[in-house]
Amino acid sequence: MSPLRMGSKQVKALSGQELAERSGALREALRLGGAQLDPASVRAAGVVIDKVEERTSRLGSHTVVALAGATGSGKSSLFNALVGSPVATVGARRPTTSRPVAAVWGDQDATELLDWLSVSQRHHVDGAAGGVDGDGPGAGSGVAPAALGDGAAGRLDGLVLLDLPDFDSRVEANRVEAQRILELVDVFVWVTDPQKYADARLHDDYLKALSTHDAVTVVVLNQADRLTDGDAAQIRQDLARLTAADGIPRVQVIATSAVSGRGVEDLRFRLATAVSAQNAAQHRLAADIRATAARLRGDVAPTEPTLSERVDAELVEALSRAAGIPTVVAAVERDYRNQAWGRTGWPFTRWVRGLRPDPMKRLRLNSGDAVAEKLSLTAGDVRTVLGRSSLPPPTPAARASVDLATRKVGDEAAEGLPPRWAEAVADAATPPGPELADALDQAVVGTSLRVRAPFWWRAFGLVQLVLAAAAVGGFLWLTVLFVLGWMSLHVGDAPSVGHVPIPLLLFAGGLLLGLLLAWLARALARVGARRRGQRIRKRLVGAVTAVAVEQIVEPVGAVLERHRSTRSALDRAAA
Repeated sequence: MSPLRMGSKQVKALSGQELAERSGALREALRLGGAQLDPASVRAAGVVIDKVEERTSRLGSHTVVALAGATGSGKSSLFNALVGSPVATVGARRPTTSRPVAAVWGDQDATELLDWLSVSQRHHVDGAAGGVDGDGPGAGSGVAPAALGDGAAGRLDGLVLLDLPDFDSRVEANRVEAQRILELVDVFVWVTDPQKYADARLHDDYLKALSTHDAVTVVVLNQADRLTDGDAAQIRQDLARLTAADGIPRVQVIATSAVSGRGVEDLRFRLATAVSAQNAAQHRLAADIRATAARLRGDVAPTEPTLSERVDAELVEALSRAAGIPTVVAAVERDYRNQAWGRTGWPFTRWVRGLRPDPMKRLRLNSGDAVAEKLSLTAGDVRTVLGRSSLPPPTPAARASVDLATRKVGDEAAEGLPPRWAEAVADAATPPGPELADALDQAVVGTSLRVRAPFWWRAFGLVQLVLAAAAVGGFLWLTVLFVLGWMSLHVGDAPSVGHVPIPLLLFAGGLLLGLLLAWLARALARVGARRRGQRIRKRLVGAVTAVAVEQIVEPVGAVLERHRSTRSALDRAAA
């Protein structure tokens, strides 16, 4: 309930634990929001958090109430009327009050609290003057006499009442002092008069700015003795309307007169209510946290974009080009064809293939073993021995594609976010320096580029060896027959199949079938190379996708998650 309105259900009671939780939530929001929150608001929030810690450490049973108002409003006279003795100086010369004056009710020591407030002028009020009289309130108080008995709500023990310098004083030091104290007190009593009740400084600079503090706000129309009852009622109604327009619709507007005593008992009762509730300080601090959280809430969006779990295809394609995947795939296909032809080609010309450079070696992407069935070189070996691959750097067009793709990811993820958060998302989507290029290169060298040799390589290779042996055997047989015939040595006719001698059949058949098989192997190698290239490309794209997730998607998601957590913490602080 409100500490100023006993029994009110508009404002629930607030425990110290709840206050600590809200302060902790505000601190968490500052930590999570970081540079994405307005620096001035962050500094102000830090001041509020420190104030919460300092004030709660000095809670005790004291309630600090400040009488604040413009020059000539009669604060000091009203202060003396509440105290029951001329403690504050009253005079025609303005400004009269240059330093705050404190009046303390009760026996509990308030020295530490007043030292924290830096209030040096102090007056202890006798117990006889500290209660609310059992007589009815002054005219226009609106409080039934029965409500002012000797109950807990009628005692002022624990009240620390401050008379502040004018907040519109011609002396700047007085204005600064008044503002400083207003930042620390628990309850505001805004004192105005019939001439200045509509003053813009009161409404714009204070009431409207502190509209979240309605639970600890009282507005007093002082010097009511200068008005008729009708005029007083009309001005009170008008003041209540203006205050409602300031954002405080249920404010207590009390007409008082330090001269006639009108409304003084009513005001004293409201202060006694705040003292008896013993939670005005918590409500004031909670209102400060709410107001600060509301200001910071303007630096975060109501929601954040949902980041797709699938990596943008355009981004992956751009990174693949920048990583040199087309070059690697082309090298893999050439390597496949070279190996296939080297194992299945015509044995008499295979050695020519050995003179060609290994495309994988040139890119530093294999172990150097041209006949290895698996890639034995790991990413760690490459980093240790070579540092990185020999892939050519990305072209300007490839770099531009990456920039466009990452900017697109950042723009989509930052849609609807405030500028600072949008910049953080854009920065997260664009890794600085060579980090992305190095990660892509290591993803390539860390990907296995070979698989087991196809079975048909071995089969074709074995058949080629058989055909080559047949051709060589047939050639040697024909050579022997020719030499023997030249030496006129008759050895008989060579065996034949039909009319074709077997040596000639072996020689010609071995050569022709070997060439035909080599041509077929060459065609199959082209098909296999394309398939191998597609398979390796899929592996490399998977590795590049993992880099995109690690280097771009996850950092962007971390910023969005930090934005969500900041918003949640601010909502908890403002609850």
